[in-house]
Amino acid sequence: MKSRQNRQNLWERTMKLLKYTVEFNTPAFLGNAEQKAQWRTPPFKALLRQWWRVAYAEDHRYPQSTVAMRREEGMLFGHAWLESDCDEQGRAVAARKSAVRIRLDKWGVGTLRAWQPLPTVSHPDVKFPVGSDLYLGYGPLTLPHGSKQPQLKNNAAIQVGETATLAIAVPDEQAPHIERALWLMDRYATAGGRSRNGWGSFALLPLPPGEGRGEGTPLAGTTPLRPWRDCLSLDWPHAIGQDDHGTLIWQTRPFDDWKALMRELAVVKIGMRTQFKFPNEQPPHPQPLERHWLSYPITRHSTKAWKGTFRLPNSLRFKVRKTLEGKFVGVIFHVPCLPPLDFKPDRRVIESVWQRVHTFLDAPAQQLTRAPA
Repeated sequence: MKSRQNRQNLWERTMKLLKYTVEFNTPAFLGNAEQKAQWRTPPFKALLRQWWRVAYAEDHRYPQSTVAMRREEGMLFGHAWLESDCDEQGRAVAARKSAVRIRLDKWGVGTLRAWQPLPTVSHPDVKFPVGSDLYLGYGPLTLPHGSKQPQLKNNAAIQVGETATLAIAVPDEQAPHIERALWLMDRYATAGGRSRNGWGSFALLPLPPGEGRGEGTPLAGTTPLRPWRDCLSLDWPHAIGQDDHGTLIWQTRPFDDWKALMRELAVVKIGMRTQFKFPNEQPPHPQPLERHWLSYPITRHSTKAWKGTFRLPNSLRFKVRKTLEGKFVGVIFHVPCLPPLDFKPDRRVIESVWQRVHTFLDAPAQQLTRAPA
């Protein structure tokens, strides 16, 4: 027992504790086992791993193989797959617990239960105006048969302005890497259902200095940037793209509330997608079309070339940030990567599609500005 306590004391002395306030800037659809919104640590740990990989990729000059990265990730965050892991005596280890400990100070369910519809937007492929919230959030939000207004699918979401304290204990030698990943999360990450469309946007705010450990640590870091065509050499998101005009990050004007901003993001996304027209033919389409390379599946426009189970997430992501003046701004950023080989990606077509997207976002009609990293 004493030996175990000594090991615990040694572990505590060699760990760095980080604490931040998580504050949501848009409603979050964080589903628990019953698919109801609840504060939970797994989504934040998944985001921490994701952005740790992004930082790792830049530090190691974007290696083609992920073997070394997956080994280091498994040793840090835990694993059940590494075949080369051994303990201090050299014995094979089939699984390892995470060396990173994450805690939330509350696990309460979401308190947003009555959904207030957002303003509608026009869609050239639809006869009637569509709800901007339903367009960006279909899935967690549904339109019941016969209803004119969207509703929450599972009765609750985490509200704008809700907060919780996130505490992370990490080995001292790994703290700089984790802190950079946390900075990237604060800048670019979103959590929960339909988060790539800006839902579940949050900020990580340092706690004011206090008597405990881990308060008051400011986040700092740099954004991994890479020429966007070079990003297509890998099939996983590993850097934010850049071109001759700068970083592939665009920002909206400030809005007084998040609802008006989400409508603006819906307008941008509809325009960006519908510039790629479908031919006058009966789906499923025999071959992938330009719009298919943005994301897949597409309602009523499948392709015979891809299996019905195929999923291609959009590499253009949305995030809502809050300014020092309390306004809301939308950030649109591109994390380019090549679709998996199962899609038989046509790089020439994919480059053409994304070049048109970048040109669209740069056009004065969108009223967006290139933002610094």
